[in-house]
Amino acid sequence: MSQQLKIIISGGGTGGHIFPAIAIARAVEEMRPGTEILFVGAIGRMEMEKVPAAGYKIVGLEISGISRSNMLKNISLPLKVLKSVNKAKEIISEFKPDVIVGVGGYASGPTLWAGIKKHIPTLIQEQNSYAGVTNKILGSRVNKICVAYSGMDKYFPEKKLIVSGNPVRQDISGLDAKRAEAIEFFNLKSGFVLLVIGGSLGARTINESIKKSLQLFADNNIQVIWQTGKAFYNEANELVKIFHNIRVHDFIYKMDLAYAASDSVVSRAGAISLAELCVAGKSSILIPSPNVAEDHQTMNANSFAEKNAAIFIKDNEAMEQLGQEIIKLSKNEGLRKSLSENIHALAIKDSAQKIAKEIIELSGK
Repeated sequence: MSQQLKIIISGGGTGGHIFPAIAIARAVEEMRPGTEILFVGAIGRMEMEKVPAAGYKIVGLEISGISRSNMLKNISLPLKVLKSVNKAKEIISEFKPDVIVGVGGYASGPTLWAGIKKHIPTLIQEQNSYAGVTNKILGSRVNKICVAYSGMDKYFPEKKLIVSGNPVRQDISGLDAKRAEAIEFFNLKSGFVLLVIGGSLGARTINESIKKSLQLFADNNIQVIWQTGKAFYNEANELVKIFHNIRVHDFIYKMDLAYAASDSVVSRAGAISLAELCVAGKSSILIPSPNVAEDHQTMNANSFAEKNAAIFIKDNEAMEQLGQEIIKLSKNEGLRKSLSENIHALAIKDSAQKIAKEIIELSGK
């Protein structure tokens, strides 16, 4: 009988880090039932709520990122990092993991660093087509690096790279069978349904553009499932009281049903959002965030548009263009079908299993 595995998975901050981490955890458990998994996150961040909701134990570090808006806040950052590394060392000493996995986010760096210092096998899951500063620093020290894109040897040692794709929630495949349940769940009628997802924390440009188009949607019989994020939720909830075709949520827990109910999606162009849209096979309008490192979302969106796998609208043009593009898409079934087929062809469906296999191999058990 094989020995029980113990794995630490660290990181979070946004759904784009948390949900792949949960997908990896589930894939490891499927391959090695009885594996004990502990998550390490950042206190006050989304993972401290979402990970327990998925059925996993999590402990928190007092760590935050660099503040670009208030440089004075950064004075305490070196002390926070030091404290977090020491706390991570304590967690590792107590839990005794076989492998530590970093998925990005504030807690990932200190936990991986503590693991490296304690000579625990370590693995980075890098989701983007560029590498963040922390992962670049740690890349030469960890054992393996699972990446979503080829060409990442410009950031990391080539011998450590495994092209695995990005893991997504397992329940977003086979959506056609869930359509009727999804329509009932969101209290919708037959007809065109638009899903709006500005990321798990919301996206102001997308929210303001949808706000501007509410009457347009009502006039054209477009139903909308709108994930606003917490910051915009109250305003959106007030706005839609006079409209019967809009369903507002600060956060959508049943994303499989949201995808199943929808005909088209408006989204940012983050790596995990795109991986999900590929697996879901949804015709999409992408509005990349301009406020990310190396403008990588614009590169992502442009790449999909060039393959006729999505419609690309620049962030600074969304207020003027988004409403009309949605109307056009709602009235053109042929275009929706073409976009859907092309984006679905880009899907990598077994990413979590590939990463889980590397983790198990790394454990030596």
